Amino acid sequence: MLNAHTTPTPAPQGQREPSIVLQNVAKSFAGNHVLTDVSLSASPGEFVALVGPSGAGKSTLLRLINGIHHPDTGTVHVLGTTPSECSRRELQALRTKIGFVFQQFGLVGRLTALENVLMGTLGRLKFPRYGISTYPQSLRVQAAGHLERVGLLDQRFQRCDTLSGGQQQRVAIARTLMQEAEIVLADEPVASLDPAASLSVLSMLKRISAEDGFTVVCSLHQVDLALQVSDRIVALKNGSMMMDQPTAATTEEMIRRVYASDSTAGDGNA
Repeated sequence: MLNAHTTPTPAPQGQREPSIVLQNVAKSFAGNHVLTDVSLSASPGEFVALVGPSGAGKSTLLRLINGIHHPDTGTVHVLGTTPSECSRRELQALRTKIGFVFQQFGLVGRLTALENVLMGTLGRLKFPRYGISTYPQSLRVQAAGHLERVGLLDQRFQRCDTLSGGQQQRVAIARTLMQEAEIVLADEPVASLDPAASLSVLSMLKRISAEDGFTVVCSLHQVDLALQVSDRIVALKNGSMMMDQPTAATTEEMIRRVYASDSTAGDGNA
């Protein structure tokens, strides 16, 4: 083990409480141990890069945070709430505070960038909306502002399926900003982008998370990107924690040792 993990401790006086705390979490599927005794915490404004081979348990960890899965043992606390103890309504309310950025963007291609960003408000609106004009003017102005923050104001009326991959991921991030999420989970968000676009998208997400104070937990296979954009590196291998330390104290060689001599194939729950 490169750096043994410890049970998260409360934030020092004067600092904000962690938005995410996992303590001694284990999770199995059909007898297959996907996560074993994993503990970590993440604070508001912090960008945590989650690295490790395919099948290491990264995606499962993200799904535990937003309550898609529940731990077999251990505890998961998110924004002061325990997802496994939530009612359906309480879990829905919690998820409105958690944005999810996917590798495949999750946009509606035939809709404009502005319409896709406005869809980030649907969790807090009473009725479905069809078309830009059905949203309140204040929300349309807010959505345009978020597109400006990600550098796409001029493309706000352009169909998303005509945008480049990097631009589409920026729209997806703007939609998460519209959601007013306090946590953003990103599962291999730049896997389909070229290196320059990948760095641009992640650097933008890092900047905005620091400005707005929301937590980012981002799974990445690109070691160089993890070292360039994150505040902390958390490494998993075969479901166990191998590293949890500041990025400034981490080298590329340390991370590559996590990947070395690994023959574990992904099981669909990585």
